[in-house]
Amino acid sequence: MTTQLIKSSDRGYADHGWLKSFHSFSFADYYDPARMGFGALRVINEDKIAPGTGFGTHGHRDMEIISYVLSGELAHKDSMGNGEKGGANSGVIRPGDVQRMSAGTGVMHSEFNNAKDQTTHFLQIWIMPDHRGIAPSYEQKHFDTDSKRGKLRLVAANDGADGAVTIHADARLYAGLFNGAEAAEVDLAPGRLGYVHVVRGSLNVNGQDLTAGDALQVSEASRLALTAGKDAEVLVFDLAA
Repeated sequence: MTTQLIKSSDRGYADHGWLKSFHSFSFADYYDPARMGFGALRVINEDKIAPGTGFGTHGHRDMEIISYVLSGELAHKDSMGNGEKGGANSGVIRPGDVQRMSAGTGVMHSEFNNAKDQTTHFLQIWIMPDHRGIAPSYEQKHFDTDSKRGKLRLVAANDGADGAVTIHADARLYAGLFNGAEAAEVDLAPGRLGYVHVVRGSLNVNGQDLTAGDALQVSEASRLALTAGKDAEVLVFDLAA
């Protein structure tokens, strides 16, 4: 088993005033040739957006983009009509929601803080797709606290199993909440990669103690074991090598 602990303090950081962002991998002005991604996982940005602000309309191509809101509300609009009045989806993402946007051949979108008096805190995750040039698409689902309490809930997968959002990449994303004696394991098939990102609190992963913002990269392992959580919220990725 090969592991690498990435401390929260080792991440890139950008303070734009209205936006404070930590970058787990190289992004924008933060560049580290040793942190260009892990398997198909390319970006994890932990963003805090001030009230009344947000990202103006901009474009993406050939990327699976997942948003996971921790507090506040994120308002999303895109060129597919999501977030528009009468559109298929409201585009407002709240804690417990998982939003998936497949950029494919190209999509324009914007993201704004929808909570008037509160900072919106969320994770934006980019996963590289298996195929380029697919049709853009959007999906949004809610996963309540009980479904994650003391266990890992599948929230995104390439086959949409168990009610997860469907991503066009050979990856599975789990979310869980752990405290005290609560524990869980994920079996990794031979050749798969594991990546664990602690969103808040602390817990132990395969013998390593992690706190909020820390991550553990794991290869050549048969499982990921999560124990000793203290008010922990965690994301776990099962990735193709």
